[in-house]
Amino acid sequence: MKLIAIVAAVLSLIAGQAFAADIDAGKAKVTEVCSACHGVDGNSTSPDFPRLAGQNEDYIRNALRSYQNGARKNPIMVSMAEGLSKQDIENVAAYFAGQKGLFVKRDN
Repeated sequence: MKLIAIVAAVLSLIAGQAFAADIDAGKAKVTEVCSACHGVDGNSTSPDFPRLAGQNEDYIRNALRSYQNGARKNPIMVSMAEGLSKQDIENVAAYFAGQKGLFVKRDN
């Protein structure tokens, strides 16, 4: 039983290392695929496209996977996400999450 737990822990570590995010690669992929709509830094200047800068990394990762698997149905995003590898998604999510988002001051 202990051997199974050790093997599971090692495999988990290996899997985590295999998909460790590369921020520079994320920026390169964003520049290539995402920047026309979302901006290079994730701060879209158009109200038609969401600002992704500072967004939660898990949210971006899950959204991209949902476009790939058909759970989310936006045709433009489906076509953008379909060419991304698992590593690309990790990199893009980490890059956008690390960017400074724009803040909107709201009157209460």
